Amino acid sequence: MEMKLSLVVPCYNEQDNVANFQDSVISAFNDCGYDYEIVFIDDGSTDGTLFALRQLHKQQKCSVKVVSFSRNFGKEAGLYAGLKHASGEYIALIDADLQQQPELVRQMVQILDDKPEYDVVAAYQDRRREGKVLSLFKKSFYRINNSLSDVNLKSDASDFRTFRRCVAESILNMGEYHRFSKGIFAWIGYNTYYIPYTAQPRSAGKTKWNFKKLFNYGIDGIIGYSTKPLRIASFLGTLTAIIALIYSIVVILEKLITGIDIPGYATAIVLILWLGSMQLFCIGIIGEYVGRTFEQSKDRPICIEKEILE
Repeated sequence: MEMKLSLVVPCYNEQDNVANFQDSVISAFNDCGYDYEIVFIDDGSTDGTLFALRQLHKQQKCSVKVVSFSRNFGKEAGLYAGLKHASGEYIALIDADLQQQPELVRQMVQILDDKPEYDVVAAYQDRRREGKVLSLFKKSFYRINNSLSDVNLKSDASDFRTFRRCVAESILNMGEYHRFSKGIFAWIGYNTYYIPYTAQPRSAGKTKWNFKKLFNYGIDGIIGYSTKPLRIASFLGTLTAIIALIYSIVVILEKLITGIDIPGYATAIVLILWLGSMQLFCIGIIGEYVGRTFEQSKDRPICIEKEILE
């Protein structure tokens, strides 16, 4: 029988979650009537995650594949590797911590079966259990990204989604090194059906996402799918040049007409600091793009797969 569903599960230090996750999947799909598999990606874990995954593969309570990286390459690389090794007609992206329930994946599969006009079923959080500062940051990111980027992101939509194989093939054809899955899904298009869900408490362990990682991830999203920040740099450069020209004219006229002294030390220092900061800011924006171009030009692999259990 053809494999209908592949669940792609990136794992980083999830030794206490992977067995519970598998049991939850088996319970959710016990009487589904079609074949499914779990594709675990060990993203260079430093705990016993790989050992636990080897045990799951050995026991084969359900069809399990394991791909282990040579080091930590990040969740985006894990998703990419999972898509490469998934053999299902449908592919679901889901976390191992059980905040995203496998039962909802089964509903997604049913929606794809019932609605052939849709290619992707994506889940968005209708209620978030997080601090006000983090929530404000995320909302601000979506507003900034959608105003600057060439792709439009749905607020609170996560990587938790199920889609047809044609979508996976389109994603795999995008070989960019700095990957931003939300932007990739928006860029490739395809008809998407959105459903709400509420994230559950983690089964075990602590989240690997902190504010710094989320901030860097947001920068990747904006830089990766828009050149408008470069235009902002050009605009600031033009604006400061106009202001400097106007100020120069004012100073000259004051000297010629009123005969007052040209503003001295304090004014000069303020102007130098202001113009210098604008220059550094613009150079920083350009540097972000140059850095990513440099990384991409090396043509390094997105990840290195040290061990594959199929």
